[in-house]
This record gives sequence, C-alpha cells and structure tokens, in this order.
Amino acid sequence: MLEDLTAKLDKALKKITGQGKLTEKNIADTLREIRVILLDADVNYRVAKDFIEKVTQKALGQEVLASITPGQLITKIIYDELVVLLGSSNTEVAINGSGVTKMMVVGLQGSGKTTFSAKLARKLKGMGRRPLLVAADIYRPAAIEQLKVLGKNIDIPVYAPGQIDPKEIATGGLNYAKENGLDTIIVDTAGRLHVDEEMMTEVADVKKLIQPDEILFVVDSMTGQDAVNSAKAFNEKVDFNGIVLTKMDGDSRGGCALSIRAVVGKPIKFISNGEKTDALEVFFPERLASRILGKGDVISLVEKAQTAFDQDEAFELQEKLKKSKFDFEDFLKQIKMIQKMGSLSSLLAMVPGFGSKIKSADIDENAFVKVEAIINSMTRAERRNPKVLNGSRRSRIAKGSGTSIQDVNRLIKQFQEMQTMISRMSKMGLNNSLLKNKNFKLN
Repeated sequence: MLEDLTAKLDKALKKITGQGKLTEKNIADTLREIRVILLDADVNYRVAKDFIEKVTQKALGQEVLASITPGQLITKIIYDELVVLLGSSNTEVAINGSGVTKMMVVGLQGSGKTTFSAKLARKLKGMGRRPLLVAADIYRPAAIEQLKVLGKNIDIPVYAPGQIDPKEIATGGLNYAKENGLDTIIVDTAGRLHVDEEMMTEVADVKKLIQPDEILFVVDSMTGQDAVNSAKAFNEKVDFNGIVLTKMDGDSRGGCALSIRAVVGKPIKFISNGEKTDALEVFFPERLASRILGKGDVISLVEKAQTAFDQDEAFELQEKLKKSKFDFEDFLKQIKMIQKMGSLSSLLAMVPGFGSKIKSADIDENAFVKVEAIINSMTRAERRNPKVLNGSRRSRIAKGSGTSIQDVNRLIKQFQEMQTMISRMSKMGLNNSLLKNKNFKLN
C-alpha cells in the first residue's frame, strides 16, 4: 500500500536525521524535496502547497529535545499534518436505529463498486446486521450476475429482478427487505465511463425515492487526480456521505488518498486492498499516516489476527506446544489462519520499519501455496508423525505436490528445527500465560 511514496519519504527524512538542530535551511531543503515527492505522487497542487506551508510553520523555531533528533521531530510534525489531511478521525457509516438502513453505492465504471458492495455486506453481517444486496446496475451485462455470485459466496441474499427501471429495483429491494426481516439494503447502482448528466439524474432519482441513510462514492485509488475530479463532480450532484478507496493494494501513487478529502470535503470511510470479500478495512487517518511514513500499523495487524484466529484453537495449540506435540496438521491450520489475514506484503507493511522496504523486498506471495501442497500430499499418519517420512515417502510427496524432493526436504528440516525450538521453550517454561485462560480476549 503506497510503498513507492513511503520509500521516497523515508529517504528524504533520513537526510535531516542526525543533524544537531532544525534550521531554516535544512527544513526548507527537506520540505522542498517532500513537496516534489507529493507532486510526483499526483497529489493535488493546492493540497501539496498547503500541506508544506503548515509543516514549515510548525517546524520553524522548534527546539529539538534531548531525547529526539531533528529527523524524529520533523517526522512527527509531518505525521500530525498527514492525519489532519486524511480527516483527523474515523467516521462511521450511518445506521438507522428504527428501520431498514438504506445504503447506495455510486461511482464510475471500473472503480470496483459491485465487489465493494459485497465486501460491505459481509462486514455488516459480521457486525450482526442482516443485509440485502440490491442489483440496480442494469447497464453492465455482467454486473447483476457478478453480484449474485458474490452474494452466494458470502451467504447474503441478492434482490435482482432483472433489467428493469433502477428506481423499481431500488424500491422493490426495500420492500423485499421489510417483508423478509432484513435490516440493511445495499443498492449497487450503475457506473459510467465518465461523469454524464443522464447517470447523475438516474442516481439522483433513486436517492430521492429511497432516501438513503448513507451514500458511498467508490473510487479507484490508482487513477490519481482523475478520481479526485470525478469525486468532486459526483458530490456536487449527489452529495454523498463518504468515500471508499479501492485497489489500494495496486500500484497506487498516493495522490488520490492524500488529496480527495481536502478537495471534496467528505470523509474516507473504507479502504479496499484486495479482490477477496474480506479485503475491506474501516478507514482510520492515523493508521494510514503511520503506514505512509513507514511506521507500520500494529493496531490493524492485531485486529486482523483477532478476526482470523479462533480463541479455542489457540488454547488447544498452546496445550500442544507445552507437550511438544505440534505436528504438520497444526502447522497447516496456522498457515490457513495467516492466509485469512491477507497477502504477505500487506501484513509486512503493517510491521513498523517494513513499509519502505516492501517495494524492494523479494516477497514470494505463493510461498504458502507450495507448503500447503506438500503437507496436503502427506497422509494423516505422516502429518501427525513426521518421523516416518523416509526417502520413498518424501519422493511420493514431491510427485503428489508438484514440487521437488529438495523442497520437501527443506520444509521437513525447517519444521524439525521449529519443533526443537518449541521443545526448548517449553522446558524453559516460556509459555503464554494469557492463553491458559480460555475466556481471555484482546480488546
């Protein structure tokens, strides 16, 4: 996520680190370079100019405390201003406490509206809501079918009467929700290749008819200033409540994320960083600011872990570790849990210090796929007792998994080393006492 921007900012800030104090010259030199970086990232010219002016005003005349360096101080000032630029605080979606919550998803074609609608439905379902997806995009041939498939995959009903008037679809969806005890509708509206009056009129008519509690504008973060311009036009016509940044896991330069709130004046509410329906994060300005500066995002990492890891299974694993009975079946479970958390690069980006290194790091996103294939090619007895894995068994496993004997041997060796380490830790009594309580929860 924004790895290129992170790497460039990290390089610029390192130049001022280690200097005795902040001076007008080193502040000016550093911020001049940062201004160029922001403009290269396609940040709106006025936004970049205002941002640099605010940082300069705060930095000038500030003394460096004994415990921090000029680099740390300027980084803190930039972080604070990034948080303000991104919105200062988290803004939640509106929920109707006394009736059906009505949500509309709008945006240009190709921005990821339909996929986001399913992601939002899944997230709301996880919060205890009973959502209904409403297929009101009648112009893109695959949109209705795509929403049906996504809804089926996440076990959420889809109202899709066909290619009729979008206004009828929206009102029909609302009535269907009321009749079937569903408390939230998410209307996936039609997109266009560009902003046009016909589309705006149609969306405005649907809005007037169902009076949504929340209108979310979905924008492709990789389109830079074009995205900001289209958001501005949509807001003038539709007056949406919040912004969703999609494709944040792609080659986004960062201009859209850093400019859109300042230009449009509406909060960013979600960021999407993958194609899977669980790849949706509630937007927190301070967390993205921290990631941009390469400081990681430990809170989001912990939240992902809480979602992926089952507490009872964690307790069971703890007991196995204490008895040195950790086997390949346990290892496979842990791999699947990690995979639920997202891609390796997205997880590493949340670790402090890794953000600026992701771009150049040689990360094999398919590493777990090979490991899974090898373990799945073992019999249950072999997974539970790796000591029986002789030469002929390893050869069979390699053929069954489409890997080499060297790959199988390497995995078994690494697993044996891990078992040895676990055994030593158990003997030393280094067990996690928190997991001894099955009711323990991370808050």
